[in-house]
Order: sequence, then C-alpha cells, then structure tokens
Amino acid sequence: MSDGTSYRLPRALIAALVLALAGAGPGLADDRHDHDRARQALEAGEILPLQTILERVERSYPGQAMEVELERRGGAGWFYEIKQLCSDGRLRKIVVDARSGEVLAVRGRGGRHGGGR
Repeated sequence: MSDGTSYRLPRALIAALVLALAGAGPGLADDRHDHDRARQALEAGEILPLQTILERVERSYPGQAMEVELERRGGAGWFYEIKQLCSDGRLRKIVVDARSGEVLAVRGRGGRHGGGR
C-alpha cells in the first residue's frame, strides 16, 4: 500500500492470538523454528518481504489481509497464502509465489483466476 496505510489488527484478534499462544506449549517451539526459516529465506533472497507482497496483492485485489501463511512446498519453492476480507464481507484466498510476487491462484468469491467461484 503505497498510500502509507498500515494494517491494524482488531483487539479481538489480538486477544485470540494471545490466548492461542498461551496454550501453545510445545507447538511454540515449532512456530519459532518456522519464523527462523522464514527469516533465513528472506535474508538469502529466496522470498520477498511480506509488506512487498501485500502491497502488490492490494493493487489488484483490494481488501484486508486477515491471515498470512508462508509455506514451502517440496521443490516448488515458497508460497504466501493470504486470506483476505473484501470490502463487501466476502473472503478469498490468494496464493502468491514468494520469490517473484506473482499471484498464482485466487479462490473464493471475488477471485479472478485460479479457481475463483
């Protein structure tokens, strides 16, 4: 978003995250490992920064990012999966190549390609 707008999480979402992490226990170590892997991929130039990806997606698919996952799929590389809330309340999932920033698929109502309904 080149207009200087920043994403702000609703308080209810923050509270839910805190509660989820409080009960995370051993799973928290896995989350840290995932975070470290993502940071290493960014530093190695294997992925673009999340902010860059969100800005690019926002230009073609306006909406609020509700959840973002960074996944590695075998030899296919890294992908961002963005769950987005559209202004009319619809949800869609956008899959983006994390290295190039190319939108690979859009699923859900309001999707333009890659299996949109």
